[in-house]
Amino acid sequence: MKPMRKVFGVTTAMVAILLSGTAYAAGEAMFQSKTKAPFGAYVADGSGRSVYLFTADKGSASNCYGACATAWPPVLASGKPTAGPGVTAGMLGATPRRDGTQQVTYHGRPLYYFAGDKAAGSTAGQNIDHFGGEWYLVSPQGRKIEASAAKKTGSSY
Repeated sequence: MKPMRKVFGVTTAMVAILLSGTAYAAGEAMFQSKTKAPFGAYVADGSGRSVYLFTADKGSASNCYGACATAWPPVLASGKPTAGPGVTAGMLGATPRRDGTQQVTYHGRPLYYFAGDKAAGSTAGQNIDHFGGEWYLVSPQGRKIEASAAKKTGSSY
């Protein structure tokens, strides 16, 4: 049975995040595997921040710009991303964005942070339907992780 997905509602908390202009630095260009129930192993950056894939992306090209990129900042790198524990080096790469920056890819899919993840290990962006696609954690094998935590209400974002 396919797990239920959350439909992303705009809440007071999310509006505050979007209006705050929250932006994330590229972070470390090292990626590692982390483990958390009920998801199992997933890919995170070198600081332990969860990264996500977007099902509306086509191949390695990002379809997340403007308000989407504010809520789901692209994972950027100025150099070649490196593999840490549990991550396959050959699956890491980069793809150009329209502004000329390089977005990190894993297994050919662009990677993103979620503005609602406030600390390392947070996975609040998992299994959300938003901006015309679904957002998922990425397994070390490069696949989307469809497992979900307990269903959240609109005020949980």
